[in-house]
Amino acid sequence: MIEKFKELDPNDFKDNVIRLIGKEWMLITAGTLTDVNTMTAAWGGLGYLWNLPVAFIFIRPQRYTFEFTEMYLTFALSFFEKKHREILTYCGNHSGREFNKIKETGLSAFQSPSGNVLFKEAKLNIECTKIYSDDIKESKFILPEIDHRVYPDKDYHRFYIGKIDHLWLAKK
Repeated sequence: MIEKFKELDPNDFKDNVIRLIGKEWMLITAGTLTDVNTMTAAWGGLGYLWNLPVAFIFIRPQRYTFEFTEMYLTFALSFFEKKHREILTYCGNHSGREFNKIKETGLSAFQSPSGNVLFKEAKLNIECTKIYSDDIKESKFILPEIDHRVYPDKDYHRFYIGKIDHLWLAKK
């Protein structure tokens, strides 16, 4: 299945990351083909840190994907064309504890050569190895109105920084 994609050096990636993540959304996936969960996310980024190309993501502890992201050393980010918006909506509104989201949405999951779960339908799959994580802390907000607006229940996200190992762009 990986032959549907071409590997791209992260330095050569030209897409608008703010639009890609914030407006088009992504799936965060962790696990193996037999033990996996995925969730929709619109918070995160791509950049350069500690002399490495990185991705950073945010997951609340109550999300089922949190357990998988904690358990596994790697995670994948998958981005889709607009025609797959319903899949992303479903994966954001349903818990993997109750539904097999991959089966329910008809996504074609496959294992990459390095072991991550990627999706054939994606226009872009990014494989990452976790290199750092921490929790958002109430005491660190400089603008407290963000804390009050986003975290009224004090259910702070954990953020993960992952080294980008592979960036797979769908062949045209």
